[in-house]
Amino acid sequence: MNFDEFTGEVQHRLELPGTGETVRAIRATLMTLGQRIPEGNAEDLAASLPIEIKWYPTGAVDEHGQRFDWQEFVDRVSEIERADPADAAYHARVIMDVVRSQVPESDFHQLRDLLPESEDTENWGSLFELVDAEN
Repeated sequence: MNFDEFTGEVQHRLELPGTGETVRAIRATLMTLGQRIPEGNAEDLAASLPIEIKWYPTGAVDEHGQRFDWQEFVDRVSEIERADPADAAYHARVIMDVVRSQVPESDFHQLRDLLPESEDTENWGSLFELVDAEN
């Protein structure tokens, strides 16, 4: 999938009005995810993405591997995207579902293993709700 197909799929599924809003949502999600996971895993994730967006998860120089929870993730995505937190969380779920269609299964499983589950109702598993719904 090339950049136009990737962004078009995200835009269609999120029903966003334009490419600018779509790219901002993709950037917010992937940059924040890149800050949370180790650099090597960010590179593995990015390797299968369109060249125009593969730097989003890897561009967090000296910022990889930060420890923050699901709510902090949503807050950061919301701020970057300039969206309501509920919308940002939904956008991140859809974007991860599209990302899942692009990356090797082993890399995606590694990503999931890096994000801890907890007893809380709002945890990292929330990011994969749409992915899990398809299985």
